[in-house]
Amino acid sequence: MYSGPAVAIREVHKRYGDIHALKGVDFTIDQGEFFGLLGPNGAGKSTLINALAGLVRLDAGQMTVLGHDVVTGYRDSRRLLGVVPQELVYDPFFRVRETLRFQAGYFGLGREVETWIDELLDALNLADRATANMRALSGGMKRRVLIGQALVHKPPVVVLDEPTAGVDVELRQQLWGFIRRLHAEGHTIVLTTHYLEDAEELCDRIAIVDHGELVALDTKRDLLARGISRTLHVYSEQKAPKVPDKLRDKVKRIHDYCVELRLERDRDSIVEVLDALRDAGTRVCDLRVEDDDLEDVFVQLTGRSRQ
Repeated sequence: MYSGPAVAIREVHKRYGDIHALKGVDFTIDQGEFFGLLGPNGAGKSTLINALAGLVRLDAGQMTVLGHDVVTGYRDSRRLLGVVPQELVYDPFFRVRETLRFQAGYFGLGREVETWIDELLDALNLADRATANMRALSGGMKRRVLIGQALVHKPPVVVLDEPTAGVDVELRQQLWGFIRRLHAEGHTIVLTTHYLEDAEELCDRIAIVDHGELVALDTKRDLLARGISRTLHVYSEQKAPKVPDKLRDKVKRIHDYCVELRLERDRDSIVEVLDALRDAGTRVCDLRVEDDDLEDVFVQLTGRSRQ
């Protein structure tokens, strides 16, 4: 049994004309890991995923899936990989069950996969739409079918490229419940998402790419520990708490009885801030300190928002 990484990305480079989309990106993803691949738009995430799926030919470097090179061992690597694309790509003339059957056929699977298709339809809440035409489905339902297509050949490694983009909150929660089940059953999950709160909740380890380079690779806990600031929520006895001029540049917002201040961990003393507020006439009755979340760290590392 292969004991190496689920995915290995070794010093990969890719250019599109004058654009250097990937600049020596190098990391591995362990088997059974829930791994986050994050970055602003245009950072190189899609190029990495497309190269892993064999849709883009790299200029240099190597990628493997469970030890199989994505170029020289394409058939084996692709069989071990399931990719849920960001775009809603589907054939409008097929029904839902037919779509999954045809996808299974690409991997040499026949009638023996029918039981698994039934399980997928049930798990993705598509059982009552099995005979519906793809063009008649809502965007959220189409995205569920894409997930079913990616899983119909039971790949041990699953890549989710913005799987909940444009879907409602209820559907997001249902999809995450199913993905958690897959992970618990031993699948390696690779997630790219602009919903950084999802990555923070789900992922064991996170890579952040920007301008084609790997700018961070760490466990979620250690990545969050890189945060250089924190938010101090100060609750006052009076509305619109008074803030002295020397703290104005630290104010995130003032609403009702609360003022939120962004403080640098190593420079700003909470005690001194509270003293300054009291001196300005604010009667403090409670406070709460909130460390940087993943989005804050993301912005610090890339200088850009998640969009």
